[in-house]
Amino acid sequence: MNLSYLACGMLLLSPFVFPIKETNLPVVKKAAVAVALVFKSTDAGQSWQNISEGLPQTWQADNIPAEGFFADDNGLFVRAGTGVYQNKQASGTWNKEIFPAKQVSITPGRSGIFAYNSSGDFLHKITGTLTWSPVYTNFKYSGVRSIFETEKGTVLIGSDYGLFKSGDRGKTWKALSAGAMIMKIVESNGILLATGRDGILRSSDDGESWDRVLHKGGVGIQVERIEGGFAAIVYDTKLNARIIRASYDGGKTWQPVDIGLKPDPLIASIVELGGSFYCGHPDGVYKSSDKGKTWKLIFASVDNLVFNLFVSGNVLYAIPRNGGC
Repeated sequence: MNLSYLACGMLLLSPFVFPIKETNLPVVKKAAVAVALVFKSTDAGQSWQNISEGLPQTWQADNIPAEGFFADDNGLFVRAGTGVYQNKQASGTWNKEIFPAKQVSITPGRSGIFAYNSSGDFLHKITGTLTWSPVYTNFKYSGVRSIFETEKGTVLIGSDYGLFKSGDRGKTWKALSAGAMIMKIVESNGILLATGRDGILRSSDDGESWDRVLHKGGVGIQVERIEGGFAAIVYDTKLNARIIRASYDGGKTWQPVDIGLKPDPLIASIVELGGSFYCGHPDGVYKSSDKGKTWKLIFASVDNLVFNLFVSGNVLYAIPRNGGC
């Protein structure tokens, strides 16, 4: 795979609400300053609102990591400037909490939020508090890309050098045979799936052992939970494109859900909301209401930016990024 497809960035977009019409997609004008903005839809993608007012102007296109934001049941969280910003589902504004350190990556945990950097410096904030405390200070590996807490409380840390597991709250760590470049981990009904250099990996024993279940010659790009299973994006070296697959048997077997979607090496994300799939594609945001058999463009992109998509409750969030990673 051409690793240039993993380059990331952001660009300023127009600050208006865009009603979606079948023959008149919203037009986003190119701006002179590369400030990263966020779009939000509360009507299943029919219209999109720029909700970026309130985020710092220093949140520039060229200095935001792919792990600098996430969405959960509490809304969208963004790590920018001196704070962590939260946009709740029913709000058009941002709530800022001061962040006391320099870690730029954030991810949800079972009882709060983790912040970390590639050097392996971790902080944790318990939900409902304002205190960030150092954790896992004895983790000695760099190249950190992800951290995940399983339903049983096991901590998994993915890095360029492999996957590491702790069952005693970070006192000791065990290297697992899961390959390198573990970038994202999700869990559903006790089944863990992870993206890595070798595609999509699966574990049914709380992360102790892993099997490669989806591989097309390239890396695993994205994996998400959907109703009744999982959806994933992997790079297919024969097609020179990223492909989308879904599994409804716990990640054992996979079926295409992108038959009517134009192949592209920069497809960024796949999420589900209300029984429909949404895909972040170089053309813009596509929607499928028939489990991936057909797709309709509902929000056009600009230049080479690709929307990264997130779901919180019945709200869709879209963040345009260079390369889509």
